[in-house]
Amino acid sequence: MTLAPTVTIRTNSFDLRQTDKLVLCLEVGRDRFQLLVQDKRGRVLYLEDYMFPSLLTDRPLTSILPEVFRGHAVLSAGPWQEIRIGVNSPSFTLIPRQLYRKEYAGSYLTLMRGSTLPAHEFAQAYAHEADGFFTVFNLEHPLADYFSEMYPLQPLTFIHQASALIQATANLDRLSLTPNTVYLYFEDEFVTILYRKAHQLHFCNRFGYKNVHDLAYYVLYVLDEQGLTGDDVNLTLYGEITPFAEAYTELNRFVPNLSFGQTPPGLILANEFDDLPAHRYLSLYGLGLLSE
Repeated sequence: MTLAPTVTIRTNSFDLRQTDKLVLCLEVGRDRFQLLVQDKRGRVLYLEDYMFPSLLTDRPLTSILPEVFRGHAVLSAGPWQEIRIGVNSPSFTLIPRQLYRKEYAGSYLTLMRGSTLPAHEFAQAYAHEADGFFTVFNLEHPLADYFSEMYPLQPLTFIHQASALIQATANLDRLSLTPNTVYLYFEDEFVTILYRKAHQLHFCNRFGYKNVHDLAYYVLYVLDEQGLTGDDVNLTLYGEITPFAEAYTELNRFVPNLSFGQTPPGLILANEFDDLPAHRYLSLYGLGLLSE
C-alpha cells in the first residue's frame, strides 16, 4: 500500500542539497503524520500532511511509517541540521521545574494514567525553560528506534504535541492585546485547551469527546475552573475546525468571542501557503518554533 498525502506544499526556494542548513519537523500520531521543513530564519519551505485510513490505525506506527518513508525524496534526504519529532499521544503531564526529578519521570505518568507504563514504552521529558516546567510524556521504544535507524548519528529531539502547542501559543501571546486568551486546538474527537493569563500559561490539558455537547461542557468547565465566563474571554480556534462545523456553532452559543487563529510569529510562510487556512497546523508550526 502506498499512502498519499492530503496536502503537499513546496516553495521554489526549497533545495534538498542544503539539508545540513535546514530543520526537519515531524509530527506522528495514531492516525496522522505531518512534516515541515524550515530554514534557520524561520522560513517554511515544505509542508506535507498524511491521514491514515481507519483500517491502519490499529496497526503499530512502525508498520505504517515505512509506507510513507519508502521512496520519499524529502524524508530520505539528509543529513539535517536538526530533526524535531512531535509525538501525538494522550499521555502527558506538566511538572514544575522545582518538583521534577528525572528518575521519577515514569512515576509522574503512572499517577496521571492510573497504571504503570507498559514494557514497550518509556517516559520522555522536555524542558520549557522560560515557563519553568517539564512536559513528561510516553514514547514507544519501537518508534524511537525507528527514527534513530532512519536518521543515524543525526540530532533527534522528541517532543510531545502539547509542548509544540505551548510554544506556539507563547509566541502568539506575546502580541496579544487581551489579558485572558484561551486557545483550542481541535483534532478528530479531541481538543487541547490552553489558557494564558498575563502572558503565563495557567492551564493545558487534552480532552476526548464524542459529541459537541461534551465538547461545550469541557470548555465551560475549564473556563469556570479558571474563574472566567464566556462573555469575558476570547477563544482562539486552531486545528481541524471551520466556521461551518457543528463544534463552532455549539461553542458560539456560550462564548460570543470566537475567532480563528493566525500563524504564530517567528515563522515566515511564502506565497505558496496563501490558500492554506492559517489556523490549521498550529502544533506543526510550534515544532518549528521550539528553538526560540
